[in-house]
Amino acid sequence: MVQVTPFLLMLSLALVASGFSVRKQCVLSGRWVNDLGSNMTIGAVNGKGEFTGSYHTAVTATRNEIQLSPLQGSQHRINNKGQPTFGFTVNWSFSDSITVFTGQCFVDENGKEVLKTMWLLRSHVDNINDDWKATRVGINVFTRLPSQK
Repeated sequence: MVQVTPFLLMLSLALVASGFSVRKQCVLSGRWVNDLGSNMTIGAVNGKGEFTGSYHTAVTATRNEIQLSPLQGSQHRINNKGQPTFGFTVNWSFSDSITVFTGQCFVDENGKEVLKTMWLLRSHVDNINDDWKATRVGINVFTRLPSQK
């Protein structure tokens, strides 16, 4: 009976440990699509939490042809919980406007990565009297696109 006790102890520890799931890290780098069909690519996040990438919007309020636009941002690096907060700016290549996004990278209960964001878009206006219509606010949810091979 003395020899069985260590075996039962190890077996019970293994069963308890298997009940705990290891939380997947949410990683910003990669290709993403949002709920409006816009595509975004985020490059590697450096040691300071900085990253660059590109954004191809599916929607616009201008009549200009949509073009791929650069983005640059920062991820909060102190959070070691695997679901970082971040922010980035898109400088639209085809209009006199700029958008700032802020959000958090989540891993849902199925292990799927999701970026929940809120944004402010500032458009150019010709005078201060039109300032009231120059800023828009919204939300977007991004999901990861499969990697290209």
